[in-house]
Amino acid sequence: MSVEQPLAPLPEEGTGFDSAWPVRAGDVDPYNRLRFDAVARYLQDIAWEQLNGTFLNRTDPNWIVRRTVIDVIRPVLWPDEVQLLRWCSSMSTRWTNMRVRLTSGNGGLIETEGFWINISESNNMPARISDEGLAYLARSTDEHRLRWRPYLTDATPPESDTDLPFPLRATDIDQYNHVNNACYWQAVEQFLAEYPKLVAAPHRAVIEYVAPVLARQHIQVRSRYESGDRSGGPVLRLWFVVGGATTTVVRIMPLPA
Repeated sequence: MSVEQPLAPLPEEGTGFDSAWPVRAGDVDPYNRLRFDAVARYLQDIAWEQLNGTFLNRTDPNWIVRRTVIDVIRPVLWPDEVQLLRWCSSMSTRWTNMRVRLTSGNGGLIETEGFWINISESNNMPARISDEGLAYLARSTDEHRLRWRPYLTDATPPESDTDLPFPLRATDIDQYNHVNNACYWQAVEQFLAEYPKLVAAPHRAVIEYVAPVLARQHIQVRSRYESGDRSGGPVLRLWFVVGGATTTVVRIMPLPA
């Protein structure tokens, strides 16, 4: 799959792990749109619910996300309630693509896919998924040879006066002493405020985590915006840089046909 290709469909109705909850007032922007950082937290929450609602909390309890794709087809607007459905769309012995579909009572539709890596509790390195876990994930996919391929390969631009600091707070750090993946989307929302046309129509957001960022490190965010022409729509690209090294890459663009 490339950054332009569609996400895998649900293989069969009635499969997957589902949950639901109301959209909170703190999850939306001034126009009542469900923000990207809230969507990212929702993806964490349903992953946690599935983990603790099945045997996976015993056999495969530790996972990190390497990439998230979010397709906003129809925005979720507050007040509303979201229904979430999570299933495996492809897998290997150490990682898996997990799809989550968000629908809402008022017609919102957001499709997502996350590349999740099973890690060892002893050294936080990729580890083989248990036999029970592999059998459980395989119930919704026949693709068992998933490989990691980055979608976002644009070179990081040079430092410029438009670089902005992204100060970290103690609440941004997770149990692995890393910046929680949802926090990066707060910086994305900061930039999107300058480009409302990007979220006015169906759009895709992709984030790839190249390297973890630790507590007390200093992040600079570099951005490039292309307004688009007849051959394509607007694109916002972001690079999170720590000590000269790129740790995270983001692209926001119109939803591919």
